[in-house]
Amino acid sequence: MTIKLDADGTVTNPEGFQVGTATCGLKSSGNPDLMLLHSKQSCTAAGMFTTNQVVGAPVTLNRETLKSNTKNMRAIVANSGIANACTGNHGLNNAIEMQNIASKSLQCKPNEVLVLSTGVIGVQLPMEKIDKGIRKASSNLSINGGYNGAEAIMTTDTNPKHCAVEINLPSGTVNIGGIAKGAGMVHPNMATMLACITTDALVPASILRSTLKTAVNNSFNKISIDGDTSTSDSVLILANGLSGISCAQGDSRKAFTDALISLSTDLAKQIVRDGEGVNKFVTVHVSGAPSIKEAHIVANSIATSPLVKTAFAGGDPNWGRIIVAAGKSGVRFDSSKTQLWIGSKIEDELQLVEQATPCDYDESIAQHIFSQPEFYIHLDLGNGKSEISVWTGDLTEEYVRINSDYRT
Repeated sequence: MTIKLDADGTVTNPEGFQVGTATCGLKSSGNPDLMLLHSKQSCTAAGMFTTNQVVGAPVTLNRETLKSNTKNMRAIVANSGIANACTGNHGLNNAIEMQNIASKSLQCKPNEVLVLSTGVIGVQLPMEKIDKGIRKASSNLSINGGYNGAEAIMTTDTNPKHCAVEINLPSGTVNIGGIAKGAGMVHPNMATMLACITTDALVPASILRSTLKTAVNNSFNKISIDGDTSTSDSVLILANGLSGISCAQGDSRKAFTDALISLSTDLAKQIVRDGEGVNKFVTVHVSGAPSIKEAHIVANSIATSPLVKTAFAGGDPNWGRIIVAAGKSGVRFDSSKTQLWIGSKIEDELQLVEQATPCDYDESIAQHIFSQPEFYIHLDLGNGKSEISVWTGDLTEEYVRINSDYRT
C-alpha cells in the first residue's frame, strides 16, 4: 500500500465530485465568493467544529443537520466575505435558506446540504445575491472546478489552499481531496478556518467521524497563527464510495487514516505559511512531558506567546522567552532539567540550553537559524516520555495592519 500526495489536487480528484462558483458581491475585491461542492452520489458525512462558545449560524445548522443525516449527504455550499455569525434568528434563517436554495438547485433534500460561511462577523447575508449566486454555481458545476472553489472561499488568504492524496491498495485506488481557507483567528480547538474534504472510498459514517477526529487532532488542532479561535471553524468530509473500495477495516482503514492525516497536515501547514503577516514557518517541538496532552499545552503556550512570536519576527534567538512561555503554561515540570535546541534546513541543530543553563554556543549561528524562513525549536522538559510538534509563525507589523482595518 502506498500513499501519494498531489500538491495540485483538490476536492474534485475523487471520483464523482464537482464544484461550481459564483460572484455574489460579498467581497469588496469583487472576487468570486460562493462555492458549491456536489457529489453525483449520496455520501456518508462527518464534521468537526469550533469549540468557541460564540458560533456562526452555519455551525449551529450543520450540527443539527448531521444529527439527522450522516448517510445521505450530497453537497456543501459556502460563501466568503460574510461570516453569518452574531446575526441572531435572522442569520439562522438565512443559513437555512441557503440550504433550501442549494437543495432545490441540486434536486436533493435540504438536510442533504451542509452550509459554510466565513468573513466579517455581525453582518446579515444579502439573500437575493446569495440566491442568484447559488443558482449560478449549480449551473457551472465541473470536475475541473476544485481550484476555483478554493479561491472562492478565501478571505484574507493570499493564495488558495488545496491538495489531494492517492491511496494504492491491493483492491484498487482511492482518492482523498481537500480545500481550505484560513489566515487569521487560527488556533486549536478547532484551529482554523474552513476545510472541505472529499473521498471516493467506501467509509461508514461512524468510522468516517472517528477517522476525521484523529486526522484533525493530528493536523488542524496543532497549528496557531494568533491564538484566537473563530466563530466559523469547520472541517467537513464527504465519502461517496464511487471507487467501490471499502476502507472500513484492517490495513485499508489504517491506510485511509494515514492518508487523511497526511492531507490534513498539508492543508494545515499551508494555512500557517499563509497566516496574516507571517514571514516564518516555525515548528515547536516539546518532548519530555508526562503526557501528550501536557506536551501540547506547553507547545501551544510557546506558539501563542507574543514575546516569542515577535522574537521569531526579529530573528532574535531569545531562548529565555521560550522557557518562560513554557513555564506559564500551567504544566508542572522541573525547570532545572530543561534543554533547548534550535535548527533549520540551512544550519545543523544547535543546543542553546542544557539543564536550564545556557550552553557555550555561537550567537551568530543562532541568529542565522532564526533568520531563516523555516526553522524549529525543540524544548525537552525532562519530565516524561511524551512529545508533540505544533506549527506556528511569527508576529509582524503586517498582522496588525491587516486586522486593524479588516472591516473597512
